Amino acid sequence: MAFEQFRLPDLGEGLPDAEIVRWLVEVGDPITVNQPIAEVETAKALVEVPSPLAGVLATRHAEAGETVEVGRPLVTVDTGGETSGGPLASVPGTVPEADRGPADLPDGRTPVLVGYGPRDRSGPSRARTHRRGGQVGTPGAIHGTTTPTNTSVTVTTTPVTTTPATTRVSQQPDQPERRSRRVAVLAKPPVRKLARDLGVDLQAIIGTGPHGTISRADVESARRSASGHRATRTHLVPVTGVRRAIAEAMVTSAFNAPQVTEFVSVDVTRTLAARDRIAALPEFSGVKVTPLLFIAKALLTAVRRHPMVNSSWEDPVGDEPAQIAVHEYVNLGIAVAAPRGLVVPNIPDAGELGLVALAHALHDLTVTARAGKLTPQALRGGTITITNIGVFGVDIGTPILNPPEAAILALGAIRPMPWVHEGELAVRTVAQLALTFDHRIVDGELGAKVLTDVARMLTDPTVILALS
Repeated sequence: MAFEQFRLPDLGEGLPDAEIVRWLVEVGDPITVNQPIAEVETAKALVEVPSPLAGVLATRHAEAGETVEVGRPLVTVDTGGETSGGPLASVPGTVPEADRGPADLPDGRTPVLVGYGPRDRSGPSRARTHRRGGQVGTPGAIHGTTTPTNTSVTVTTTPVTTTPATTRVSQQPDQPERRSRRVAVLAKPPVRKLARDLGVDLQAIIGTGPHGTISRADVESARRSASGHRATRTHLVPVTGVRRAIAEAMVTSAFNAPQVTEFVSVDVTRTLAARDRIAALPEFSGVKVTPLLFIAKALLTAVRRHPMVNSSWEDPVGDEPAQIAVHEYVNLGIAVAAPRGLVVPNIPDAGELGLVALAHALHDLTVTARAGKLTPQALRGGTITITNIGVFGVDIGTPILNPPEAAILALGAIRPMPWVHEGELAVRTVAQLALTFDHRIVDGELGAKVLTDVARMLTDPTVILALS
């Protein structure tokens, strides 16, 4: 085995660091030259970083959410005894300088590392330009620029007083001032958007961040100064990590699937009595038996009777039409309010579990989730979900699908309520259920059958035995 490090390159404009947004590969995964391995955010943009090495990923030197300085190790790759680019060992973190032409990729593009731009094959390699005879030159960056194959690009090396050197795409004749202004300001895209929304000129702000980077606080301070306000009642919370993932999933869900929700009220008095009797059995010792166990068992039984509700929509690919993937197993997702936000781990093959095993699985899943110790595998592959919003005192709500699943069942608060029981008005323990489903897959009739089946089993738990 031979191990080589790939260091974070300068991703453009001499920026000093980048934040790891997410990894695209796991330790142990095989990787190839120019395969994207991480998505990072600089003060300029969100970009993917491709690997100049081929082999097996041995180590990731930072986690998602951490900031890595340019030149610091990003990954270590087991190259199997062969380097992928020769000169890479002597110039860590740069593109291997082997001769490459337009035929290096099937579509005729020249493979390059993000931030370095296409090579000018008529001149010297930019990655090997160094300080000579008083001239300053370092690896440059063409950031956010795509070049058609029939368009020539001129790369020039220009001395700059604030950094050792920068390399730029030659200016368009009619836009010299605009390009200069973009280069002068160091601010991340969210900060630029905030400045636009508040009407603040970034050129008038002196950044207090590293290397003069302008932060949100700088923009807000400028806004207050301009308006004469000494304080503000608004504070901004960065959308990162789990919260960003939740936001992306919910937007995908809301805009990709037509969603319908149906509701039903259920007398669960008998179910709670059965819960008390079951909790006293020795098989359930050490496990907290909650109404969620009966909800889960009822939903799993309903899925067995109506398998189409346990499916997902697959968009057309190429000439292939759209398809509905009907799952013959049930990976039951349980929405949990964890320390870092809402997560939906699932119980694999939950439909094959008996009541005792299901109770233990639910207990272990919720304990692990609330401790923040879930593995990525536990969050993947769910086929249908339950969300218990009743624990927060909410009677009921309209749940949103957990993509790509076709259905989600919500349980509301369980309360004593007036109810007509056996022809008489009585106080009974009542809960409300809401089933949201993808109307491309599940029509109103099927949704109603699933929901009424669950309601019947919660009204009388012995029905579970009859329908299983």
